[in-house]
Amino acid sequence: MGADIDGVIETRESGGGWETEADLLDFELGRERDAWEFLFGFGGGVGVERPLFDRRGLPDDVSKPVVETGREEWQHSHSYALWAEVAAVDWDVPVGNCPDYTRVGVWRPGPGGELALDDVVPVPIEVLDAAEELFDEDLMPSEWPPGGEVRLNGAVYRPVILTPRMFAPPDGSWGPVWTAMRELAVVYGGENVRLVVWFG
Repeated sequence: MGADIDGVIETRESGGGWETEADLLDFELGRERDAWEFLFGFGGGVGVERPLFDRRGLPDDVSKPVVETGREEWQHSHSYALWAEVAAVDWDVPVGNCPDYTRVGVWRPGPGGELALDDVVPVPIEVLDAAEELFDEDLMPSEWPPGGEVRLNGAVYRPVILTPRMFAPPDGSWGPVWTAMRELAVVYGGENVRLVVWFG
């Protein structure tokens, strides 16, 4: 069946305690395993070396609903992030040290004719075949020579170093979560708004 994500958005009150402001389930995020991996280090098969908020555990001072519902024995891979941390994220920072082994970036002409990254996909077999013919070797994308690319059917395929924006863009499905946190931060401050997540 697989795991699901759960969690809350909390705010720190003037007395220092944390209170639940929103249930993450209300955002209907679904099973976006690759996004989970990029954000929290759990769920995907991408092989992210540096998730943004990697399995930090459950804070000791969580709000009462988290104490009651987020610490069951089947729940795992807890993590959290303050809004100040989320707001400071560089969504284009690489999450690894080299191009991905099995994925390629797909560049297509933009409105002005210039090439723009359109998608990141598992390398199609026809691209691998074209690369073998082009480079005289059977190579995966991360093994292509420097500057190597394959032009096929109007698209340009290039090795790509993965970034959070590619799989968990801030204006994508997680956008409403970030918006809710940003709005709370206006009232409470960026260090006093926290997302807490877990899986199970």
